[in-house]
Amino acid sequence: MEVTPAVIASIVNGEIEGDENVKISGFAKIEEARKGDITFLANPKYTHHIYSTDASAVLVRKDFVPDQELNVTLIKVEDPYKSLADLLTMVEKMKPAPKGIEQPSYISEGAEIGEDVYIGAFAYIGKGVKIGKNVRIYPQVYVGDNVKIGDDAILRPGVKIYEGCVIGNRCQLHAGVVIGADGFGFAPLPDGTYEKIPQIGNVVIEDDVEIGANTTVDRATFGSTRIGSGTKLDNLIQVAHNVEMGKCNVVASQAGFAGSSKIGNYNMIGGQVGVAGHISIGDMNQIGAQSGIPNNVGSGKRLMGYPAVDARQFAKNLVFIKRLEELFGKKKN
Repeated sequence: MEVTPAVIASIVNGEIEGDENVKISGFAKIEEARKGDITFLANPKYTHHIYSTDASAVLVRKDFVPDQELNVTLIKVEDPYKSLADLLTMVEKMKPAPKGIEQPSYISEGAEIGEDVYIGAFAYIGKGVKIGKNVRIYPQVYVGDNVKIGDDAILRPGVKIYEGCVIGNRCQLHAGVVIGADGFGFAPLPDGTYEKIPQIGNVVIEDDVEIGANTTVDRATFGSTRIGSGTKLDNLIQVAHNVEMGKCNVVASQAGFAGSSKIGNYNMIGGQVGVAGHISIGDMNQIGAQSGIPNNVGSGKRLMGYPAVDARQFAKNLVFIKRLEELFGKKKN
């Protein structure tokens, strides 16, 4: 399908500079775009590419002023990245969605299946399951007994949801996600062995949560492990038993949250961050990649390192670390 910059500008509330009738048929990165592609410029580090790109149109900020001649149509918007997301979302919604119940699949007697649900081949739906409308359950998904899944949820291939867990409206769980496996609870015994502590709680995933491939969220010992509405988890994240995570957090890959940690709202947590058990993190924090959080954190902090400290202090500490030999004397031969 081909559209023009004029049509795109009407969708994203943009202003056009250049040829408004050029044909657009695809998306690409600014350094790789070809004729017929639309791209975007949000990071100033990529500005030099706009003078050499072969794209037919570029989404830029409204205050962008080129300092060289351009051979590309500009679509000026408030936020190029957000406008790109809106366009990609529109394209995604235009794709035909799978429908119906494929065979072989197994649906337990008495399971409640909403309208316009897709269930892929080799999926298993347990007893007492309640599935809302417009849900897509892809092949080889396991839905355990008494699970509840809200409207418009998407479960990608190979997702496993253990018994009694709750998935909210418009959630998307990517391939290999495991919700509700046992929390890591073992009592040490005098002879050095360990006795398993039964994990009888569940997991509650609230509305509009997206969870990346092969991420795991463990069930609570009792009560609920909870992921708040609007939170986005990347691939390969571990959320342990009884963690309580608030709304609209974003967490990058390989982060880990130990048992009973409490995470507030609107936090941005980098890759490979480790959060110790039984601590609390407030709201609107930014925690840099590979940081370790052993103690409680307030709100509005920018932290890095282990133990995590203010990001500016961390940068200063690195300078001193590089000068340790100079500061404490040359090592002896």
